[in-house]
Amino acid sequence: MSKLISILAAEAIHLLKELITTPSFSREEDQTAGIIGLFFANKGIAHFRIGNNIYASNKYFDESKPTILLNSHHDTVKPNKAYSLNPFNPLEKDGKLYGLGSNDAGGPLVALLASFLFFYDRADLKYNLVYAASAEEEISGKNGIEYMLNNPSFNPPGRQWAFALVGEPTQMQMAVAEKGLLVLDCIATGIAGHAAREEGDNAIYKAIKDIEWFSNFRFPRVSDFLGPVKMSITVIETENKAHNVVPSQCSFVTDIRVNELYTFEEILDIIKSNVTCDVQPRSLRLKSSSIALDHPIVKAGLEAGRTCYGSPTTSDKALIPFPALKMGPGDSARSHTADEYIYIDEIKEGIELYVKLLEKLL
Repeated sequence: MSKLISILAAEAIHLLKELITTPSFSREEDQTAGIIGLFFANKGIAHFRIGNNIYASNKYFDESKPTILLNSHHDTVKPNKAYSLNPFNPLEKDGKLYGLGSNDAGGPLVALLASFLFFYDRADLKYNLVYAASAEEEISGKNGIEYMLNNPSFNPPGRQWAFALVGEPTQMQMAVAEKGLLVLDCIATGIAGHAAREEGDNAIYKAIKDIEWFSNFRFPRVSDFLGPVKMSITVIETENKAHNVVPSQCSFVTDIRVNELYTFEEILDIIKSNVTCDVQPRSLRLKSSSIALDHPIVKAGLEAGRTCYGSPTTSDKALIPFPALKMGPGDSARSHTADEYIYIDEIKEGIELYVKLLEKLL
């Protein structure tokens, strides 16, 4: 590890510890946004804030050049109830750094920041660099990266975005594709009646027939990286509080993970032609995405010995309307778990690899 990268890694780990001490639940990231802003200010780097999102550009930014976005999020979920450690105490032990958000996505967040600083004052870059620490990723909120990209101060007309590196815990392997998320509110309608008599039209029985279809149907197009479309019923409820009323309505929620071979519109058309319940999507925003295997950043990763895979989980990658590669230190299996942690060496190695990949292009 070079001397500069060692210095940047030490600063990144110190910043991560400060972020861990500060609660930053989705929509409540005000304080961590301030911490990141102060970090830039102490280095004399111009930075800007849009809501609870913070961003900065390289020193010699040139709008005539294409721009690379380095993005990760600083919001967290709430602590898992099984925590045995203080989630807001950045405990370093046995080479691990424990604390809420250490792995998802504090490690990637600070590793990308260190990589941005490595190139910040270079005057000879072929690309611009924009670093963005976004909010509301954990809830797919509208005031995070999407809000920034719709803001002309961050994304002025005519800006040429080359690609994005999205920092999430992937063990520094390359998530070249990501499943989209389509959540459906489904309502089966019947007729109310008394359970003791042969009356009414039980909405639960109608819902069961549709639920069986959701359970058994298989979409024929299977992705090489993302596999099949996956549908899961996750919530079922009626308006009933009494045991003796035949329910007139039964609602259920369907969670659908969509591969890149289907549009949301195609999925909805197939579903609506096969079920009798009313189907309403909550959002059509979180689409599946992929980046070409011959894209320069992917080729650089392959040359560095990285592997490609498809991710079943969603991230801000879904909301970025240009090529994006999801990649970062840490392990997705630790995300949202009790006593979350990241290895210190994972952060250091992540910075080294980010720098190595970017250097091939810059």
